[in-house]
Amino acid sequence: MSDALVECVPNFSEGKNSEVIKEISKIIEEIEGVTLLDVDSSEDFNRTVISFVGNPTDVLNAAKKCSKKGLELIDMRNHKGEHARMGAVDVVPFIPISNCNMDDCITLAEKFGKYLGEELSIPVYLYANAAKVPERRLLPNIRKGEYEGFNDKIKLAEWKPDFGPQKFVSKSGVTASGARSVLIAFNINLSTNDKSLANSIAGKIRTSGVIKKDQNGEKILNREGKAERIPGKFSNLQAAGWMYDPTTAQVSMNLLNFSETGMHDVMEEIKNEAEKLNLNVTAGELVGLVPLNALLDSGKYYHSNPSGASIEGLVEAAIEGLMLNKLSKFQSNKRIIEWAAK
Repeated sequence: MSDALVECVPNFSEGKNSEVIKEISKIIEEIEGVTLLDVDSSEDFNRTVISFVGNPTDVLNAAKKCSKKGLELIDMRNHKGEHARMGAVDVVPFIPISNCNMDDCITLAEKFGKYLGEELSIPVYLYANAAKVPERRLLPNIRKGEYEGFNDKIKLAEWKPDFGPQKFVSKSGVTASGARSVLIAFNINLSTNDKSLANSIAGKIRTSGVIKKDQNGEKILNREGKAERIPGKFSNLQAAGWMYDPTTAQVSMNLLNFSETGMHDVMEEIKNEAEKLNLNVTAGELVGLVPLNALLDSGKYYHSNPSGASIEGLVEAAIEGLMLNKLSKFQSNKRIIEWAAK
């Protein structure tokens, strides 16, 4: 496991106080064997998402230390923000990048949860692949009611924490610890300012599809009274129409498992759907970092001779095919997780 690379992306409920954010980030930067990749703060959300990578032992150490600092500095009793939240250290996912697997990250999530629960007395829920019960697999299920509702929610037998006291801690709230696949935020711009056209394409490709409607435009309900849906083309894909700027609509996506639905898959399908609407794809946009294998998969699709290409050649083919260099220069050494970690 010495050459294993794990990513951790803790979400802190603080996006306005830059000094607090700096102190939390500094903890991570000081840990040998860990590389701080990104610190993304939003004042409106009042939330900061920090990304770092390293070997499992050092990443776990960094997660513990930065979370302890966050719990010391953040007081949820006065917290307001647009993003759903339930704790000062809201959610801490561990993500396998290379030379490790999901089971390894589940172990990290459990060790982290045990640390917060037993040593810092914070109620912790295991989610995603680390969840012990099906109801806790989806983070929105745990977050339902948010911070304000947890004083009552935590007292229910079915919401006893996996670690820590079954008691609401008003200053810190509760934390979710989990293991999940890497999420790729990939957007594709269209030659239109009509968001509804981007929405129509998104509905055709995303996993959840679109709601069925009758000839009058009314929802078609099943026997249970729930709206029926027409499934989308791809699995493990979230998508919606969005505006990149006032003149450019885009299909905004989260790829939840790039080995099943790759960036090149959605790019080519969106090109096809755009052509039906007399539109063109004008650019691709990656938000945050991307694992090397995701670009290599796309590079093998776009390269004219993939079997004879170098890794660098495949990456360049992916950048070209996915149109990642249209909006600004794509800096591979900073945007590919494994290369940024060197």
